Amino acid sequence: MRHVLNNKYRKKLWTPAEAQVVMRDLMQYVDVCIGNEEDAELTLGFKPGGDVTKGELDHKGYERIFSEMHKEFGFKYVATTLRESHSASDNGWSALIYDGKSFYYSKQYEIRIVDRVGGGDSFSGGLIHGLLTKATQGEALEFAVAASALKHTIFGDYNLVDEKEVETLAKGDASGRVQR
Repeated sequence: MRHVLNNKYRKKLWTPAEAQVVMRDLMQYVDVCIGNEEDAELTLGFKPGGDVTKGELDHKGYERIFSEMHKEFGFKYVATTLRESHSASDNGWSALIYDGKSFYYSKQYEIRIVDRVGGGDSFSGGLIHGLLTKATQGEALEFAVAASALKHTIFGDYNLVDEKEVETLAKGDASGRVQR
């Protein structure tokens, strides 16, 4: 793995048009692209569909844009988290990864959010770790989404769990409920 991009749009930095000019040119250097639907649309111009503000996820839309992004930029992997907002404090949390051949959806965790800050960074760090240490993209994604689910249950910017705790959850009970 050479380069990973956690593709996060920051509206105070630039407009979507300005971001796309810069970000689309940088994609030639990216092997692993990580970002949510807003980032894909605002920085790269790919819109998956659905309305995440209503808790609606359009899985076919994600598959379509991941295929398009892979074809256009040649990413080795494209990944995103999938949030289903039941309320401000209760969310369904899962993820999707695509390697140019197959899509893999993680299991979904029903999480009670203590703090959202750092959840995306925990996912990205967990995915990088997983891609470097796990045998399959599915195992890598399960590790990443478990790390991120756990982070949502911790106050503050940092994920204070260790690898063993993440592995335990990733391989854990089939209910997908986070236990801390």
